[in-house]
Amino acid sequence: MVAKIQIRNLRKVYDTPERRVHALENVNLDIQDGEFLCLVGLSGCGKTTLLNMLAGFVEITAGDILMDGKTLTEDYDKGVVFQEYALFPWRTARRNVEYGLEIRNVAPEERKRIALEHLRLVRLEEFADFYPHNLSGGMRQRVAVARALAFDPQVLLMDEPFGALDAQTREELQELTVDVWQKTKKTVVYVTHNLSEAVYLGNRIVVFIPRPGRIREVITVNIPRPRDPLSSAFIEIQREIDRLIRT
Repeated sequence: MVAKIQIRNLRKVYDTPERRVHALENVNLDIQDGEFLCLVGLSGCGKTTLLNMLAGFVEITAGDILMDGKTLTEDYDKGVVFQEYALFPWRTARRNVEYGLEIRNVAPEERKRIALEHLRLVRLEEFADFYPHNLSGGMRQRVAVARALAFDPQVLLMDEPFGALDAQTREELQELTVDVWQKTKKTVVYVTHNLSEAVYLGNRIVVFIPRPGRIREVITVNIPRPRDPLSSAFIEIQREIDRLIRT
């Protein structure tokens, strides 16, 4: 079976006035359709660079990224969720979710229906007419997730989306993210520094090491969902990832 995304001999070099920086070197990875894949590693190991290359925001120095066996194009359907909420303050939650649909010239009534459907998916339908400044940080991020999903992207790319939230809100959104993923069956690539979060969310976890950024190991998480972060199996995988990153 051909993977949804194939990454082959990927290399990224940044040339700066001071020096040349090797962000990624010889990255090879297959991402399956419907998989929840987490990328972890120390700062500067290239995981966000890889996500930005998947999003089409950063050019490839060498190597290939294929989608369904074909060269990845910048304009393929992908949803991107950043750590910053990036919502339009002058638009309500519903109108923020509708934004991508407007660009695609979807009819107003259909836009409204799809936006409310996705706000319902992230449990925010009753806040559809609220502006971002009236919503908590966690609620704003849920609007951002709904917006990313509303135009039915092939792939959802998430760059530490819950990093700025308090621990309790973060746990709630982790549970919600798993619920949404199980309902939508999207292919998700998720960057995080939080090892517990990676074990809780991921089918597989890609462990990166720096200078230059490269894959040390890919770990499969065979723990049934919902996952208990206090279970011995959960803690064992978390410790193994920590060991791989630090040794």
